[in-house]
Amino acid sequence: MKKEKNNDTVKTVLKYIKKYRISIALSLFFAVVTVVLTLYLPILTGDAVDFMIEKGRVDFDSLAALIVKMAVIICLTGITQWVMNICNNKITYNVVRDIRQDAFKKLEILPLKYLDAHAPGDIVSRIIADADQFADGLLMGFTQAFTGILTIAGTLIFMLSINVWITIVVVIVTPLSFFVAGFISKRTYKMFQLQSKARGEQTSLIDEMIGNQKVVQAYSHEDKALEKFCTINEKLKKYSLNATFYSSITNPATRFVNNLVYAGVGVTGALFAINGYLTVGGLSCFLSYANQYTKPFNEISGVITELQNALACAARVFELINEEPQIPDQADAKSLESVKGEVAFNNVFFSYVPDKRLITDFNLHVKSGQRVAIVGPTGCGKTTVINLIMRFYDVNSGSIKIDGADIRQITRKSLRDNIGMVLQETWIKDGTIFDNIVIGKPSATMEEAVEAAKASHAHSFIKRLPNGYDTVVKEDGSNLSQGQKQLLCIARVMLLKPPVLILDEATSSIDTRTEIKIQNAFAKLMEGRTSFIVAHRLSTIQNADIILVMKDGNIIEQGNHESLLKQGGFYAGLYNSQFT
Repeated sequence: MKKEKNNDTVKTVLKYIKKYRISIALSLFFAVVTVVLTLYLPILTGDAVDFMIEKGRVDFDSLAALIVKMAVIICLTGITQWVMNICNNKITYNVVRDIRQDAFKKLEILPLKYLDAHAPGDIVSRIIADADQFADGLLMGFTQAFTGILTIAGTLIFMLSINVWITIVVVIVTPLSFFVAGFISKRTYKMFQLQSKARGEQTSLIDEMIGNQKVVQAYSHEDKALEKFCTINEKLKKYSLNATFYSSITNPATRFVNNLVYAGVGVTGALFAINGYLTVGGLSCFLSYANQYTKPFNEISGVITELQNALACAARVFELINEEPQIPDQADAKSLESVKGEVAFNNVFFSYVPDKRLITDFNLHVKSGQRVAIVGPTGCGKTTVINLIMRFYDVNSGSIKIDGADIRQITRKSLRDNIGMVLQETWIKDGTIFDNIVIGKPSATMEEAVEAAKASHAHSFIKRLPNGYDTVVKEDGSNLSQGQKQLLCIARVMLLKPPVLILDEATSSIDTRTEIKIQNAFAKLMEGRTSFIVAHRLSTIQNADIILVMKDGNIIEQGNHESLLKQGGFYAGLYNSQFT
């Protein structure tokens, strides 16, 4: 199973690399030139030794010409190696860029159930840390694997041209290097895989603790958070040490094999030289080749170790890229135009987890322009109804229709373009106040933004900011209060004036005086628009046309405020608990 997964990862990597065939061809060409020039140098070194083998018999003229030739070859080798490295860097970072882009694109179309089931820190770790680790391994693979394999093949050819028998000695010892490399690589992949997973857990915890530091401190959770961090950190240390231990065996083990090869060449070559079958320069050349022949095995073993780490990291990124995207729009999906806002739920069944049903046989018909309030205890399905209207999730069975059209037969973009949404949780992007107001309508003018801000009562605090509407807010609006952020989110909706409104605890972080003003502004905005209001404070929904009282995914009561109070049922109990 692990081998199949490894093979799939390699195939996916090759698919990304294929796009850069020209750069790969250039890299291979310059690798060949570099190796040939590098292997030709020992021959010149051997000739130089033969030119000065005895005292008083040094051929200075030939030696001088040889030194010039060697200098030229060294310079050419340096240039070709430099160009080869440029090609390798270009391939590596283009491939990693493509992988990151695909991962981020997939994030944009993944269903919410995936994001709900995976910690944000782990997802960030896959796209950033794991992609970086993969880049390091891939670059080492290109830089050392290409030249290593070519050096081994080229060295054998050059050695065979000098002496066949000494070459046979070298080849006989070679399988030891393959055995060592195979032994180590089998044990390193699992360790690097566990290391990547633990690193993702650690990133996720750090992200969670930093993002919620106030809550951590308010509830004196520091010690428990530190204890959990230490547990994960200890686990990461254990896996990292094991991975490092196995990978660190590579160098000494392959050097041991290198020394065996060098000793074999030295002894065999000396015997041939004594018997006149090989010159001293030839022996010197052979010893140099013995070093060059064994060095790539050392490097390739290191590359294999790094590639195990790279493949483990790549597998985590590809898991994200290969996740099933949200169900695409149907080929014949229509765009919503001239929306009246009539919404109907017909026999809707839905659950987040297959064996735990939430909404069962839900039926509701909302006429155009009606205000519908949804109340009930936590976990009864209020927000789930909103998620289904927005198609953040699709129903398991039944249908939801807007103006008579099943929302599954409508493009998501046109559906969401016609629905304005203000949530309890605010989101502010890195940019100016103006940028944040016009997110849903980038073509809006400053005058339109100001008008929307005034309608949401955000204009007064914006004018007090250093640069007004041009004030830059930090990511997630950390330099604004929670109430100010919520006012900006309300201003977005005021700017769009969509035919359908969804307000999910839209004024939960706003002071009472401002809330009354905004409720009046919302009342004006909701005139002639279908509106869904999720609220815990029942004082905010008394003017709703329909109040749906939900419990365990079902509507248990339905009516307006006065009629529900007269019934004396669940709603009356909720209302009296807040105002009695």
